[in-house]
Amino acid sequence: MIVWLNGTHGAGKTTTGALVQRLLPDSRVFDAEKVGETLMDITPGLPWTGNFQHWPPWRPLVVETAHHVLDYTGGTLVMPMTVLVERYWREISTGLAHHGIPVRHFVLHADRGTLVGRINGDTVTGPSSFRLRHLEPYAEAARTWLHAEAEVVDTTHLTPGRAARRIAEAVKG
Repeated sequence: MIVWLNGTHGAGKTTTGALVQRLLPDSRVFDAEKVGETLMDITPGLPWTGNFQHWPPWRPLVVETAHHVLDYTGGTLVMPMTVLVERYWREISTGLAHHGIPVRHFVLHADRGTLVGRINGDTVTGPSSFRLRHLEPYAEAARTWLHAEAEVVDTTHLTPGRAARRIAEAVKG
């Protein structure tokens, strides 16, 4: 199974994902961003699109990597990764379904003010204009398709630990 943690930057995906992994037996965290970083390391570089998710190889490589890891290890993959383009989500979820991999899709949501505060107050990566630029695309995706496609966990007033427990309880069902 895959537990996909979606949402914009600052929603708490990475922190919550690590905590969810500790709560789910036989689970591992797979950060699909590493697939994008691998593609960014190709030299000479691939044609720049502004975001590695726009590169056509990224999505099937995420699917195939998850598939092969699960074939090798079994268990659950916790995948904290923002996907705001509906067509990309469909491509990934359809690919995973083709391999018979069930997906529990959660969106970690927080109100805009909370997200801005988290991004600007990030003591690990520091304030990020890149992350701030994704707030409006997230809001648009949330309005048009994303919240209808996933289980929404509002993290505005939740600690990452409480959000992780809520997700783990839902998955264990």
